[in-house]
Amino acid sequence: MIGGSRGAWLRSAVLMFGFGFLYAPIALLVVYSFNASRLVTVWAGFSTHWYAALFHDEGFRNAAVTSLEVATMAASLALVLGTFAGFSMARFLWFPGRLLFGFSLLAPLVVPEVILGLSLLLLFVGCEIWFGWPSRGILTITIAHATFGACFVSVLVRAQLAGFDRALEEAALDLGARPWTVLARVTLPGISPALVSGWLLAFTLSLDDLVVASFVTGPSATTLPMAVFSSVRLGVSPEVNALATLFLVAVVILVALASLLMSRAERRRPAS
Repeated sequence: MIGGSRGAWLRSAVLMFGFGFLYAPIALLVVYSFNASRLVTVWAGFSTHWYAALFHDEGFRNAAVTSLEVATMAASLALVLGTFAGFSMARFLWFPGRLLFGFSLLAPLVVPEVILGLSLLLLFVGCEIWFGWPSRGILTITIAHATFGACFVSVLVRAQLAGFDRALEEAALDLGARPWTVLARVTLPGISPALVSGWLLAFTLSLDDLVVASFVTGPSATTLPMAVFSSVRLGVSPEVNALATLFLVAVVILVALASLLMSRAERRRPAS
């Protein structure tokens, strides 16, 4: 009993240390976003002054809008491309170039971001010189983020399809449903957890990216990570804490909504 109590205490201590190591800095960031002092390490009382200052900061506001636009478009495009790619790898066991295609899907997951950003920069510069399109800005950032976001989506979709019961599709086909109807009403709802998770992952990766966006952007587009990085080079401002808190709240709300939708889909799904 003593050994069991010690073991339970040790597991609880390790668990608390792990959660503290991960989330204590985030909690401090949220707390100090309400600090009245300009010094981010000195507590001078509760205040919402920095949220008001952030609202009136046009540079941060424009960068936040740009990042949200890019992340939404890139995640949606990555969802479409990644879903097709995951279907191809899971359902077609052989086709010409399958090995190269699979390698291309996994390469962006392990290639350093500097190399990925540099290669995309060379691609866009070459296209701009030879074809006059696209000029670097929101479009090129969206394409770049969708490129590596689609790889993550394809991995999730492929893994979900590996455990999907194909007897449901075969039963729908036997009952007279067309293949596109089966896809829309049986397969896609069945892998909806992977689709939602893939979109959220691609959205978060796009919202967080600094390195690739720095290579492929132009003077007309500045994302939020680029604006924050430029700001902290001159010293950490309490506005950055307030901005990070707002985006943290937004991400938590998105994840909660996604979890709610997936739980409702699971409850409506008939038991096998």
